[in-house]
Amino acid sequence: MNNVLNVTSEIGRLKTVLLHRPGKEVENLTPDLMERLLFDDIPYLKIAREEHDAFAKALSDNGVEVLYLEDLTAEAIADPTVRAEFIEEFLFEGDLKCAEVKRHIEELFATLDNKDLVDKMMAGIRKTEIAGYESKSLAELANDDYPFVLDPMPNLYFTRDPFATIGNGITLNHMRTVTRRRETIFAKYIFNYHPRFKGQDVPKWLDRNDNTCIEGGDELILAKDLVAVGISQRTDAESVEKLARSLFEANTNFETVLAFKIPASRAFMHLDTVFTMVDYDKFTIHPGIEGPLTVFSITKNGDDIVIKREEDVLENILAKYLKLDKVTLIRCAGGDVIDSAREQWNDGSNTLAIAPGKVVVYSRNYVTNEILKEHGIETIIIPSSELSRGRGGPRCMSMPLVREDLN
Repeated sequence: MNNVLNVTSEIGRLKTVLLHRPGKEVENLTPDLMERLLFDDIPYLKIAREEHDAFAKALSDNGVEVLYLEDLTAEAIADPTVRAEFIEEFLFEGDLKCAEVKRHIEELFATLDNKDLVDKMMAGIRKTEIAGYESKSLAELANDDYPFVLDPMPNLYFTRDPFATIGNGITLNHMRTVTRRRETIFAKYIFNYHPRFKGQDVPKWLDRNDNTCIEGGDELILAKDLVAVGISQRTDAESVEKLARSLFEANTNFETVLAFKIPASRAFMHLDTVFTMVDYDKFTIHPGIEGPLTVFSITKNGDDIVIKREEDVLENILAKYLKLDKVTLIRCAGGDVIDSAREQWNDGSNTLAIAPGKVVVYSRNYVTNEILKEHGIETIIIPSSELSRGRGGPRCMSMPLVREDLN
């Protein structure tokens, strides 16, 4: 069993986390491309980076080892053979329509060291960056007004989604949208080839080549024996069942997977946009998720599974499966019709716990933050005017790799 990954709760003291510092991919967003690239606004990169640096510093100041996706990927492809394989796979999944364009990109990539190569892949490639670029194929000519030969990947600073750490393994996710599917290539090469992980026997509970979708924002580890997964706009019910079977067949400590059926809309994009754990018995929630909810419990039964349907309010379901007398639901902005709508837009319910009762939150969600404090939750407040424009909060921007087990 490897010891490089360990996540058995949402709130155990955070020891190691993976981030991505926003890069030039954000500056390749335009109003016309926002829908295609899953953004509702365009962050100002300079300030977004300053805010992200403050986020990383807050974590480091609290004893968290901060790793960066771009650095680990560059280190993972140090071997020239691996680098060549990485480039070939990346370009194949970039769905290039013209062999001549592919050749031009390969020539560009050949001039870059590993770190610059990874940064350029993430940033995307404008047609104007390809020396002597000229549309020749019909597919290229028909799309001549589109400015990129390879799309940027601005969602990458939400490192929660491409893969998720569960126990001592990962789900390497098949993501819903074509726009985000290439993101998981970086994690694939990190876990296969980076010296920190190579040969460590990291289990993959799900793999990126699967034919059904799941994203990390829908995957929450509520206890050492309990996983919650959202059936959502981004995650299929079939993937939740596959995950449960994978965890049970490997004889992990997880005994129950709760599948939360949530509305398939952008407002409820992932389970963690409406529901995060902040303490042993406390959760932040968007009032719209309270219920009555439809939840399916999946448990092991010999070599098979048992699926049971439950319909109840969130409070009762959580108390039952966490074996608590009661839980406290802390509503975004207290449930006020105006304040909660505004702060939920800025992910007021999306917090990152770094220890029981200690969470990272966005400064702009000041109403919710005060209510958290009233419930005894310690808040580490980070600036958020630009990061929040991507529609994701502190949990979305972080992928825990190691947490201490709870007592």
